[in-house]
Amino acid sequence: MNVAIVGGGIVGLASAHYLAERGADVTVYEKGSLGNGSTERSVGGIRAQFSTPVNVELSVASMAVWEEFEAEFGTDIAYRRPGYLFAAREEATARAFEEQVALQNDRGVPSVLLDPEEATEHCPGLRAEEFVAATYSPTDGFADPHLALQGFAEAARESGAEIRTRTAVTEIHRDGEGVTGLTAAGKTTERRDADFVVNAAGPWARRVAATAGVEIPVAPKRRQILVADPETPVPEDVPLTVDLDTGSHFRPEREGKALVGGHFRGEERRSSESASDEIASGGTSDADPDCDPDGFDRKMDLDWAAEAVERAGDCATYFGPDSEIRRGWAGLYAVTPDHHPVVEESVPGFVQAVGFSGHGFQHAPATGKLVAELVFDGEASLVDISALGSDRFERGALLEERNVA
Repeated sequence: MNVAIVGGGIVGLASAHYLAERGADVTVYEKGSLGNGSTERSVGGIRAQFSTPVNVELSVASMAVWEEFEAEFGTDIAYRRPGYLFAAREEATARAFEEQVALQNDRGVPSVLLDPEEATEHCPGLRAEEFVAATYSPTDGFADPHLALQGFAEAARESGAEIRTRTAVTEIHRDGEGVTGLTAAGKTTERRDADFVVNAAGPWARRVAATAGVEIPVAPKRRQILVADPETPVPEDVPLTVDLDTGSHFRPEREGKALVGGHFRGEERRSSESASDEIASGGTSDADPDCDPDGFDRKMDLDWAAEAVERAGDCATYFGPDSEIRRGWAGLYAVTPDHHPVVEESVPGFVQAVGFSGHGFQHAPATGKLVAELVFDGEASLVDISALGSDRFERGALLEERNVA
């Protein structure tokens, strides 16, 4: 089985490993350096507190790999599990928590519903008076995306995959209904025949799909993060805390520092109904229409940074006027209108694993295994991905992920 993968981020490399492990002849094509699209700028969150069955199941399957990653791959990915804490200001958000916790518990996730005072047992600095409810799971956490990327890259090579960087895929070839190979330009230009081509191109996914004559509503969205010295140091056992109704979030770093993020100023989450309206008019929900993945601004916006720290201060007492911003950066999400990925064989020989909307890092292990199943078995068995087909956008069968952070 000859398989070409477009994209050298963590989804592409995880797919390469699991495909090569099953005996495929795999080549990964990355137009830049490994992970330079989204992976290397990720916060590295790993959680199972999602609001849809498919996202929870992708998390559970992936966390089984993350838990054993060092033992299996020989790479310490600095995996820490202080948990995630989602806090609700609005009653409607709190009511949704009850259903979500039940969904998660049914799938083996040990999340719990808390009142605000109980939540302060996990995040002592939380401004309990500002919230009406919270959820917490002790098995959520985060890891180092760079180390995980390198672990999968080395495993893919050891399994026999070839990884080519600075090699851009310029065309995907079709013969009738099916995909037959691609053309890539690196030091030289070559055409390669392939039984399967896998689109794992992240923010470039829509462009790659278009070369195969396939249209998908995946577009880049610029997101930012900063490192702060809070007014009061954040203990390392504090969970990644999300003020769900404002979009603000933070997590502890080493030596009392914190990573702070959030989406503000009109970037609030959109409902599935509004996303459906955008699809009908040819748009892509929650994307930056002018964002060029080849030339987006990788620097942090100072106005955004000031607001991010202020919003974090509205959530927790760690952040006050004496907090200092140390540095920050911007990266790209590859978003779909419903914040769920497309994982499917779109046309014969063309498998897509794209549009994770900020969840690609944490769901990469399960996704890599699913790609291998689609190639070798013709169907997925690890997780039921029937809801992740691209036809949902045309049918108006969009999903809705409430826990967007």
